[in-house]
Amino acid sequence: MTAKEHQQLGKTLWDIADKLRGAMDADDFRDYMLSFLFLRYLSGNYETAVKKELGPDYPQVGEDDKRTPLALWYDANRGDTADFEKQMRRKVHYVIEPPYLWSNMVELARTQSKDLLETLRKGFEYIENQSFESTFQGLFSEINLDSDKLGKNHTERNAKLCTIITRIAEGIAEFSTDSDILGDAYEYLISQFAAGSGKKAGEFYTPQQISTILSGIVTLDSQDPTTGKKKKIDSVLDFACGSGSLLLNVRKQVGVHGTGRIYGQEKNITTYNLARMNMLLHGVKDSEFEIHHGDSLQNDWDILNEMNPAKKIEFDAIVANPPFSYRWEPTEELGQDFRFKSYGLAPKSAADFAFLLHGFHFLREDGTMAIILPHGVLFRGGVEERIRTKLLRDGNVDTVISLPANLFFSTGIPVCILVLKKCKKHDDVLFINASEEFEKGKRQNRLCPEHIERIVSTYQYRSEAERYSRRVSMDEIAGNGYNLNISRYVSIAKSEEIIDLKAVHEDLTHIEKKIAEAAERHNRYLEELGLPPLV
Repeated sequence: MTAKEHQQLGKTLWDIADKLRGAMDADDFRDYMLSFLFLRYLSGNYETAVKKELGPDYPQVGEDDKRTPLALWYDANRGDTADFEKQMRRKVHYVIEPPYLWSNMVELARTQSKDLLETLRKGFEYIENQSFESTFQGLFSEINLDSDKLGKNHTERNAKLCTIITRIAEGIAEFSTDSDILGDAYEYLISQFAAGSGKKAGEFYTPQQISTILSGIVTLDSQDPTTGKKKKIDSVLDFACGSGSLLLNVRKQVGVHGTGRIYGQEKNITTYNLARMNMLLHGVKDSEFEIHHGDSLQNDWDILNEMNPAKKIEFDAIVANPPFSYRWEPTEELGQDFRFKSYGLAPKSAADFAFLLHGFHFLREDGTMAIILPHGVLFRGGVEERIRTKLLRDGNVDTVISLPANLFFSTGIPVCILVLKKCKKHDDVLFINASEEFEKGKRQNRLCPEHIERIVSTYQYRSEAERYSRRVSMDEIAGNGYNLNISRYVSIAKSEEIIDLKAVHEDLTHIEKKIAEAAERHNRYLEELGLPPLV
């Protein structure tokens, strides 16, 4: 299936969503739409595995029988269902009983069954608590099937759900539904809902072109310098992972077998659920990822609080797009925290350096961290200046990349990417000023493939180009008071053309002489014709 066809399912589902949501906020309708798409994926994946497991015993459904093949098998083999489910848990790590499969929900919706809403409710509870508890616990906790936004009463809400599910099923039926296409459709829908969410979009979505840059940077550094082949990244962390697209982009660029375990943390409960669904929809097994619901600044994830150096967890790659200039409440206790103790606490008005230091603490000695931050971190004074200075003096800042303004749905401000390492190979800092290379859009600007390629390639080869990139010595940076404002080092301003006044004067004198000669010649002609001369 082509990339265009992959995207087409997303567009089809988005058109359905746009028409069906009515007056409902995009954020609210998003949760229903994506949850149903996820249920479709789980069910399809499970039914495929069941068909393979049962082989010739897989029931054939007659034209008049509205039950699913699995429901027929359960009815005929009541005594064997426990052993069967035990076997399926070993094979696909979860179980879905026949009434809660997507195919049954579609049949209930198609026939306008009054039982759809209640079956959905029971199905979500079953999947959360019995399918595979450690992976699905609380997954649908933010889906309110009793919301007045669906309808004023049970009957109206049930009817609305019947319409939504029927239309989704019809849209999906036009396409192949392997995990790749459903995963791509999920990503497309997230991006479209983000476009309509304004500032809220920043909570859960990093535009794909920016994800590609960060992923490209950390995966480039996983290459073996001798063979050029990419080494396995045993662990990657995004401590503000949103819907997980950035983590998935790293996995895609390294290759499915090139990443070990994926770790993410997300504070917003709804977005945390989206991230878990996104992982599974993209074929990441439950044993290959761990997403934690919690506050990174408070560091409430147990695995990151191990004080024994022998057991301390560290990551080969860290990527992040934390909330910009987030207001937080730094306490005296946090001032003694192992992440901040030797640097100082970021000001309460902007937690940017707190997020940076949190991630940097858990970076492996030979790892790479790429983080998106507002430009203010490059030049603000006070404690931020002290943190920035220490990172520079310790040789931890590898590259500073300035991006164009208006790339995000949530803000129009220009941002930068900081690349940090604990053991960098170069004694200078690479500055890349990519702020002028973009394609202008109606609502957001965007980076084209050639813009992304130039940024990543410049980083890879640490190449210098006039008005674009430059390697700057630490002496020069120190001379600027450890200010990293990129225009100090790579100016995009075009120098004014130097005018040679003497040459201009000579040209004008020559021109005036020519004019006088032409006028004299013309007047002679007029005199011969008996006409008055020109003044």
